[in-house]
Amino acid sequence: MRQKKKIFSLLMGGMFLALVFVMPGQHAFVLAQESADEIESDISKLEKKLKKETQELDALKQDLNQIDSSLTSTQQLIQRTQNLLNQTEQTIGQKEREIANLEQQLVLERHVLSGLIQEMYFNGSIPLPEVILSSNDFLGLFQENDSLFSTQEKMQGVIQDISEMRAKITDEKISLEDVKKDHETLLQIKSRQKQVLVAEKIETEDDLEDQQATIAELQSKLQELKGDLNKLLGKSYDAKNIKDAIQFAASKTGIREGFLFGMLSVESRLGASVGGCDYKQSKMSAYRLGIFKEIANELDYDYKKLKVSCPPKSYKGTGGAMGAAQFMADTWKGYKSTIASRTGHNPPDPWNLTDGVVAMASKLANDGGAKGGNTTIKSPCTGKKVSVKWETYASMRYLGWSCFALNNYAKTIQSLSGNYKNL
Repeated sequence: MRQKKKIFSLLMGGMFLALVFVMPGQHAFVLAQESADEIESDISKLEKKLKKETQELDALKQDLNQIDSSLTSTQQLIQRTQNLLNQTEQTIGQKEREIANLEQQLVLERHVLSGLIQEMYFNGSIPLPEVILSSNDFLGLFQENDSLFSTQEKMQGVIQDISEMRAKITDEKISLEDVKKDHETLLQIKSRQKQVLVAEKIETEDDLEDQQATIAELQSKLQELKGDLNKLLGKSYDAKNIKDAIQFAASKTGIREGFLFGMLSVESRLGASVGGCDYKQSKMSAYRLGIFKEIANELDYDYKKLKVSCPPKSYKGTGGAMGAAQFMADTWKGYKSTIASRTGHNPPDPWNLTDGVVAMASKLANDGGAKGGNTTIKSPCTGKKVSVKWETYASMRYLGWSCFALNNYAKTIQSLSGNYKNL
């Protein structure tokens, strides 16, 4: 019985010792896993909030565009109305001058008419008012002889012309005054609308600025959390690791460090941007998906959680590019043994910075990127033969043979290569 108790005590002591020596490592692993889970949860929450804030930012931009459009239309209408008002005022001024001229003509016509009547009555010996007031039969007075009848017709014609001219000018002036009032009223309304729109624009611009600041703060926090997660998982993407990876890959392949830096800057922002889609969102082909699953299984990753590049928005195509090198699954498989032999990682990991940079350098070297001098190619833009640097040729093969690759992609990489010295 004592022997059994002794054995039991020894077993318990061994278990205790085992716990003492094993638990610290397990505990650290559990803590690390819990910390990683917490950070991933925080990242997920931040990404949701960032998405919401970005949607609000887009809505504010739309509001601002609508305000700008309304403001432009209102200003154009104000300008047109002001022009019409100016034209109307000019026309009114012209009509007033015409009225003044007609008044002068009326005075002249009255003078002529008075002279005609006075001529009939002994050269003006009887004043005109007395002639009119002393006659009971005004028409009979002018019908006494042919001369009177002729004078009557002239007088009636002149009076009629004077009345018609007065009525016409008066109507035109009244109409123009009404038009002027309409223009002035519309101008006042649109001017008030413009003031309201300007105030709305200022307020919306302030809201837009605040929203942009909020998004910038969220993005900064998100990058910090992602950096913490990368460090916790041993995948820090700080500049020192980038530089070390570039130097290591360059030493293994002969690729110029500046050239490799330019390629990484364009493809994955030096390994910091390796994709934001899962395998479904990437729309990768069934063939590539099969290889993608193989890569994930070899590395003990859950392929459903791995992030790859999204489908391009500017042209038709699929996503699915992995890691710093942005290799498709089938391309990675083709370089797998080469990468493993150069990094010592077997299997190599597309999301490992060193493996990714070595993969990129290996493909560039395979396409002549380590060679000096130039080579002659058939331009995808013109179809004519042109001389380009071997680095340009290699970068075109990396992206895909196109005019864009020659005139934009390759030139951008070369222009960025000089920044390596600042890394």
